[in-house]
Order: sequence, then structure tokens, then C-alpha cells
Amino acid sequence: MIEIKELDINELEQAFPIVKQLRTHLNFEDYVELVKKMKPHGYQIFCLFENGKIVSYAGFAILTNLYYGEHIWVYELVTDEANRNKGYGKLLLSHIEKYAKNNSLNCVALSSGLQKEDAHRFYETGMNYNKVSYVFKKNLLGKNNKRI
Repeated sequence: MIEIKELDINELEQAFPIVKQLRTHLNFEDYVELVKKMKPHGYQIFCLFENGKIVSYAGFAILTNLYYGEHIWVYELVTDEANRNKGYGKLLLSHIEKYAKNNSLNCVALSSGLQKEDAHRFYETGMNYNKVSYVFKKNLLGKNNKRI
């Protein structure tokens, strides 16, 4: 049985093994702390469950900016490695798109690491997303995550 539902904050431990596959730098405690900080800013989590077990995870927020207007920004979309190529990512991202439409939002947007060519193919070919920009980043933390 397949079910998509919003994850409750008390269910984060169940989701962490999937999140860790994408956000390899995180430990569980940091993950929980960050989610708790993001929640007041609109961070939501939808998960796809297969027979009661999380197999796909999406973290997102409704944002507003000058170039997209009101939209959904997807921070994380990851399917468990053992369950990839079963259409779960497509089901979950389609669910988010429907959520955006139901809330009269303009679009769904996300970024994907340059090295994630399979993900790019999925977004462009499988989901009809357009590559519209590059994301630039400058680290302000040095070794041991100390500000430089």
C-alpha cells in the first residue's frame, strides 16, 4: 500500500535514514535541531510510505520572492536507495505540485547539485522541469565550522 502524508515532528527518527542518504553531513541530533528551527519558517515534510515504511522524503517551504512570486521551494527530495526507479520520487513531487496548485502558488522550484546527473535527468525528462539558473554559494565557515 502506498500513502503520502505530512510527517509529524515526532516521526523524524523514522525519516532520518532516508534524509541521511542525501544530507550525508548531518547526524540525527543536528537534523532534528535544524528541522525545529525551520518549522516556524514554514518548513514542511511530505513522505511517501510503502506498507507503513518511509521510502521517499520531501522537505519544502512556501516562499515569496520577486522572480517566482509565491512558490514552493523544495529543499530535499530523496528516495531510499533500495527503492529508486519505482516511481516514488515522481509520485511525491507530483503530490507537491498538486499541493502548490491547490494553494494557488505560481510554481515549484528546487536546486540540485552539479554532480547529480541522474537527478537532473529525472527533473528535466521525467518531470518536465526547466533548468533556469545556476546557484552560487560562498562558504563563510572555515575548518570545524568556525566563522572566517
